[in-house]
Amino acid sequence: MNAPHFLIDLLGARWQSDAPVVDVVWDTSGQCAGFALGDGTLAIATGVWHGGPRLKPRESGGVEFVQAQVPPAPLARFSVHEGTCLALAADPGGGFLSGGDDGRLVHLRLDGTSELIAHETGVWIDRVAASPAGGRAYASGRRVHWLGPKPACLTLPGSATFMAFDPPGKRLAISHRDGVTLWAADTLRERQLEWPGYHRNMVWSPDGRYLVSGMEENALHGWRLPDGADIEMGGYPGQPRSLSFSADGCFLATSGGMRAVCWRFDPPRANDEPHECGITGKTPVSIAACHPVDPLIAVAYHSGEVLLCRPGSSDILLIKGAGNSAVSAMVWAPDGRRLALGTEAGELALVFLPEELFRFERSR
Repeated sequence: MNAPHFLIDLLGARWQSDAPVVDVVWDTSGQCAGFALGDGTLAIATGVWHGGPRLKPRESGGVEFVQAQVPPAPLARFSVHEGTCLALAADPGGGFLSGGDDGRLVHLRLDGTSELIAHETGVWIDRVAASPAGGRAYASGRRVHWLGPKPACLTLPGSATFMAFDPPGKRLAISHRDGVTLWAADTLRERQLEWPGYHRNMVWSPDGRYLVSGMEENALHGWRLPDGADIEMGGYPGQPRSLSFSADGCFLATSGGMRAVCWRFDPPRANDEPHECGITGKTPVSIAACHPVDPLIAVAYHSGEVLLCRPGSSDILLIKGAGNSAVSAMVWAPDGRRLALGTEAGELALVFLPEELFRFERSR
């Protein structure tokens, strides 16, 4: 029996680092992926591969694989922190914003030049957030700093565990013990969203109406922001540490189980039950990442396996086989044509996924 073909082997570029991948994000142009590494290095991979592998339509129907004519461009590696990169965001001015355990917040441009934005002596900068609208913020423990023409500082009820701007960039959400704090960009006024427990991460719905938190208590909690209504979603065997909304906002995909767990959000209803997507692996799901355009989910496992699935369908595409370490970071490019991923063993990869690969009708 022939071994399965993985798309990363056919359509991917791969590199190896001696340090684990902490995070990966695409820059605001969607042309470069930045990988934050555990040794304080920021590695930048170009998302353009001239002469790379491709799929060519056949006259008789279907497609055929055309091998790469040239190797992928090498990574550009920059030493940014004296210790570990802890947080990474796409800077609205281009390049990347990186926080580290050396207390430094650094803006690294794509040409390799850098600027020290902030330096906190004796503390870590372990949370960073930025929005295309120009917002920048970072956190050290319980203190969150808003950068800009009118810098401000906010003290939280507990240490910040995650930060994210809403889609328009007008509100910053900061998760912590017993809830989430919303910080308005224009007035810097605070709004508390309270719910008992330890909130580890968050995601905004595309329309900004919902905010959902993944909790240490093996559950999700959501808020309908216009009226503050609570939404409870439980029953997880593990912690849902990865949350991702579909592009149309109709469903939320999460980790926390042996398959990707999907909840309806069109809108959510009382007593709704989730459905699962993908295959049951030997290890739990580590990351669920919804495609930015199409109804697809990239699902990564602690075994290192990665696949593509579609809610309501049994079809899957195998991206990467199981390895010796978990997938620790994974994110789609804004156009959905490339998937960046990294592992705890220091493997970095870009997978180029042309539209010809997907067989379904888009709703317009």
